[in-house]
Amino acid sequence: MSDSLDLPALLESWTLHLKAERKSPQTIKSYTDGVRAFVAYCEREGIPPVLDRATVNAFTAALLDDGREASTVRSRQLGVRRFSAWLAEEEEIDRDELLGLKPPKLDHKVVERLSDEQCRALIQACGGKAFRERRDEAIVRFMLEAIVRAGEVVDMTVSGIDLAHGSAVIRGKGRKGRVVPFGPQTGRAIDRYLRLRKAHRLADTDQLWLGDRGKGFTYYGLHSALKYRAELAGIEGFHPHLTRHTAAQRWLSAKGSEGGLMTVAGWTRRDMLDRYTQATAAERAAAEARGLNLGDFGS
Repeated sequence: MSDSLDLPALLESWTLHLKAERKSPQTIKSYTDGVRAFVAYCEREGIPPVLDRATVNAFTAALLDDGREASTVRSRQLGVRRFSAWLAEEEEIDRDELLGLKPPKLDHKVVERLSDEQCRALIQACGGKAFRERRDEAIVRFMLEAIVRAGEVVDMTVSGIDLAHGSAVIRGKGRKGRVVPFGPQTGRAIDRYLRLRKAHRLADTDQLWLGDRGKGFTYYGLHSALKYRAELAGIEGFHPHLTRHTAAQRWLSAKGSEGGLMTVAGWTRRDMLDRYTQATAAERAAAEARGLNLGDFGS
């Protein structure tokens, strides 16, 4: 399994292989930069560097969310895919899980989203009254509404939650703080979780989300919990960034203001907003056309 491999050490071996294959220095640098970026991403997020589709898709989405050009992201992903193929050829892994994985398109940046039906299915997959179910439902509802990054969710605190006013303090990149709102249904789910949280072994800590069986909660725990719920909901290719994409596009589809979206999402550059307005342009245009009813000429 790739999560037990020493990828940095194997990267050195792959570099030797690329040199033996007479690859150009530019190609070698491009490929290895992609693998180093992937390993650095996994270390930053606190997850094992597993070379599977879900993790690599999350890595790709994170690069796009950081404002990287699609051509750069395509290059980084290609390096990871080539590395995975080499590991399989060398029998360092059982099989290449990234075989057939599609790269981001160069003509526009890919912004996937969950459908409303998938959102409902994901929430329903958290059904139950036990600690784990209450926690996961609160997390899913919050992430589908609040336009937050997965890492920001893990870092949330009890003291940062204001149920009366429906808001949460989020610490984003560079530890910059912002306040994000949430609605009554999300508030009710968080309240139900907090009431069960009082009996947890770590109840006196300020970390909002806690693991079951008396443990803490890491990015890996969040990733595993969401992946499990997505599997129950029958959603393929799920990764945590999908919830952020979905929340942003639902905001625009509901005719929320662009300025409001930038503030809630914590974006400081217009190009990040443009990715989402382009992604929802056709959907919003179709809705507008139906409202105009230009084909009604009378009988």
